Amino acid sequence: MRVARGPWTDLLSSMRFAVSLLSVIALASVAGTVVKQGEPYTTYVNQFGPFWFPAFEAAGLYAVYNAPWFILVLAFLVASVSLCLSRNAPVMLREMGNFRAGRRDQSLRLLAHKAEIRSVLTPIDGARRIAAYLATQGFKARIAQEEGEGAASLAAKAGSANRLGYLFAHSAVVAICIGGLLDSNLPLRARLWFGGKTPIEANMLMSEVPASARLPVDNLSFRGNVFLPEGQSSASAVLNLKDRILIQDLPFTLALKKFHIEHYSSGQPRLFASDVVVTDRDSGQSFETRIEVNKPLIYRGISTYQASFEDGGTRLQLVGHHLLAPEALALAFDGRIGEALELKYAGAQYRVELAGFRPFNIENVSETDPSIGTGRGWLDRVRAQLGSASQARVKRELRNVGPSFSYKLRDAAGQAREYNNYMLPVQLEGRWLLVTGMRESSAEPFRYMRIPMDENGRIDSFLALRGALLDERARAQAARRFALDAVSGPAISQTMRERLAISAERTLETFARGGYRSIAEFLEKSVPEPEREQAAAVILRVLQGAVWEAWQQARVRAREPRLEISAKRARFVDDALNALSDSYHYGVPIYLALREFDEVKASVFQVSRSPGRNIVYIGCGLLVLGVFVMLYIRERRLWVRLRPDGTVLLGASCNRKTIDFDREFERHRDAIARLLANDRVA
Repeated sequence: MRVARGPWTDLLSSMRFAVSLLSVIALASVAGTVVKQGEPYTTYVNQFGPFWFPAFEAAGLYAVYNAPWFILVLAFLVASVSLCLSRNAPVMLREMGNFRAGRRDQSLRLLAHKAEIRSVLTPIDGARRIAAYLATQGFKARIAQEEGEGAASLAAKAGSANRLGYLFAHSAVVAICIGGLLDSNLPLRARLWFGGKTPIEANMLMSEVPASARLPVDNLSFRGNVFLPEGQSSASAVLNLKDRILIQDLPFTLALKKFHIEHYSSGQPRLFASDVVVTDRDSGQSFETRIEVNKPLIYRGISTYQASFEDGGTRLQLVGHHLLAPEALALAFDGRIGEALELKYAGAQYRVELAGFRPFNIENVSETDPSIGTGRGWLDRVRAQLGSASQARVKRELRNVGPSFSYKLRDAAGQAREYNNYMLPVQLEGRWLLVTGMRESSAEPFRYMRIPMDENGRIDSFLALRGALLDERARAQAARRFALDAVSGPAISQTMRERLAISAERTLETFARGGYRSIAEFLEKSVPEPEREQAAAVILRVLQGAVWEAWQQARVRAREPRLEISAKRARFVDDALNALSDSYHYGVPIYLALREFDEVKASVFQVSRSPGRNIVYIGCGLLVLGVFVMLYIRERRLWVRLRPDGTVLLGASCNRKTIDFDREFERHRDAIARLLANDRVA
């Protein structure tokens, strides 16, 4: 069937149009490489922000290779190259068999490679001898005798298969694009349009999914995910369509027996694999196998890849501590990763959304890690609030800090903050600290609060000190004891002690209202700027001494002996002050500690049926073959015209001008000259 020519068909089959389409595909591939594809939309909102998210969504950058415009470009490219092939392939095939005989003397003299030699043979004998020689050189020759003039001509060609390279390369583009169209979501869209299928919300139980949201086993092509905790099985995959899903039924059931993971010293996964049991749903036969990264399971035309791993519902035993109440409140409860629990605590109601668990973490535990407060020491904290703190140099010190769990704590108004708490204390410069991270959105890094452990390896002393600072009577008692011990001797009047006690009590009260930030605000209002640095040092010395006394008074009330001051215990007081100051910016007054856990691992498999994959492989093979043929096979043609007077005109051409062909022509010219100069048959 011959396609009628016209302006639109000429445009569609032109090289410029095809190159333009290929350029668009190349740019789209760059975008698909830079922007991670197929992520949940919340990830893109956090990454690009509310302004750029809808623009990128409209452009289809979150699923470039399935975007309607990309599929349309592929379809146009298939049409363009196919039309070009339909027009040019017959011409090229005919040209491959055409010797282009009948060249006259004038046309031979116009060739770049030409020569004139003498022959002692008759024209027909010379032509036959030349044809025999060229056959040994890989040429095919055709001889023609001119009856009127008695002359003879010869046309020879070699390397005509070079034109097949163009056909192979163009056919490869068509095959690759067709394979891409088959493996895109175009068949899925067709089923949605004409098959009565409707996506559903992602928060629906599998047993409640209607038939209109399920795709049959014989679906032409698909790509979905299977989330499988240890000890569980599944016979369906989830296909994500923006913020909705479809369920793809599989012809087999996949059960996860055991998940294995190995790590590098840096904490990055080195190997993760899954031991699975595959059960055919038709025959009922089962077999065990292992799926690893880059080692998929291919069964019944479906490829199952080890994509990633997640928590499969680890059971946690948690204890909640109130950070901003004088009394020591503790609430124990259990939960599983993925659950949401209602928590009523200290007169407030929260929703705890347990998000994730990690059995160990390789983290940077340098002292200059970002904290919820600002600065390193207690004086640096106040300096930072006053705007005089310098930026600390961040050092990296990687260490395994043990298990951690993450959760969101949502208040009654629906506002949520994300937390990441470590189960075990971390040792920093000889001190043991419990670390808890907080951030207000997933686009921000975690900021950490460090709760100091006492000499018994518990946080009881911190909780007791916190309670003393938040109790008005305990603060007054600690201030009086501090004033009594700080100034002594016969020269010290009772009035001076009372003034110091009042100052200490006000300092404790100011700190109890908001930590170091409250002290900084007090200094800004009450002290001239040139004197703030010195005043801050004095006030914070008073704070440190009064807090020590508050701690000792708390021990006395708990019927524990007072402690002797030491550098280690003084540092505990500093760490406790830092943690208490951070607690005012922690977002919620509850700290959740992990006591025990029962880990459950889960694998995330990607399952796909790709009918276009083999077509793409064939296209890639054709492309390699076509490029090889075009680069390494040269089409060479040679013409000889022998006249009765012994004059021989020789001409040659090649589709690529190279030095090698210049040398080859000279070699053929000299060999033919020797053949025609000898009247005896070699």
